[in-house]
Amino acid sequence: MTAVDNMRAETPTPMSYLELPMTRYAMSGDASVAYQTMGDGPINIIAIPGIVSHVEFMHEMPGYTAFLQRLSKFARVITFDKRGQGLSDKISGAPTLEERMDDVRAVLDSVGAQRAALLGFSEGCAMSAVFAASYPERVSHLVLFGAFVRYAELFPDADPQLVVQERMKYWGTGALMKEVMASRASDPEAVAKFAKFERLSASPGAMKALQLLNLQIDVGDILPTVRTPTLVLHRANDALVPVQKGRDFAAHIPGSSYREYPGSDHAFWSGDVEALLGDIEEFIIGHRESKSVDLERILATVMFTDIVDSTGRAVEMVIRTGIGYLAIMIGSRA
Repeated sequence: MTAVDNMRAETPTPMSYLELPMTRYAMSGDASVAYQTMGDGPINIIAIPGIVSHVEFMHEMPGYTAFLQRLSKFARVITFDKRGQGLSDKISGAPTLEERMDDVRAVLDSVGAQRAALLGFSEGCAMSAVFAASYPERVSHLVLFGAFVRYAELFPDADPQLVVQERMKYWGTGALMKEVMASRASDPEAVAKFAKFERLSASPGAMKALQLLNLQIDVGDILPTVRTPTLVLHRANDALVPVQKGRDFAAHIPGSSYREYPGSDHAFWSGDVEALLGDIEEFIIGHRESKSVDLERILATVMFTDIVDSTGRAVEMVIRTGIGYLAIMIGSRA
């Protein structure tokens, strides 16, 4: 193989909207951290996961891939599994906050990103804020969804440690679905898929260790030191993290902006996300232009047109262009 062939083999090709990104690994100390990238925009967005993650299976969650694809229209979107979860190396115990921050730095270094906007989700919000306060030169924006200042305050009516232990009896059954994606909790198929997501993310013992460690999360003293432009987002009826927790989080960060949306889903990709995505885009690049692309709807539209349009011209076009016609349709809606 020639040097030119080698260069061609190593040069990544743009991802089609009908493909899923490839999982790669970054070394963070001795740990391998699984990550994916989507898009090739001039801005980097790295998503800081919540308590459950699996970079490949998350694409099975309705709305997740479309959410990332929408962001990838103006940015390179980076997702990863923190050590001990998903496809990253398993560890003994739970990762410390310092180790989690090292994992973020390792992934950014691996993709050659000196700076990025951090999209924190749930427990990832606290870590994102600490990272921004510790390494402000590496963070351009903070976008935080479903945030809380103190994890233990999510269990006001019981001993948090007892709550964690009780919850682990049902880990892997999809029981968390009613709080994370409440709008779909009555759908048995969706619950079964979420149960698999739980099992693939971490074992009950690993999840218990992580949640017990999370009980130490308290960023009340750190948030006032954050100087990165910050946007805090929350759903008004969030079933897992009460909306007042998000309001309090925003109030602790000087100059932060706060947006509230209808709905009860804690997962950022679930439910009505159009306004949410528009606000993120406008906050990061200063304006909003993109609109979400419903790939399933586009495919159904093309198929329907092929069936009911009886003109010879339409039939000829579909036969001649095949999948190329679908690509043109997708491009025209992008």
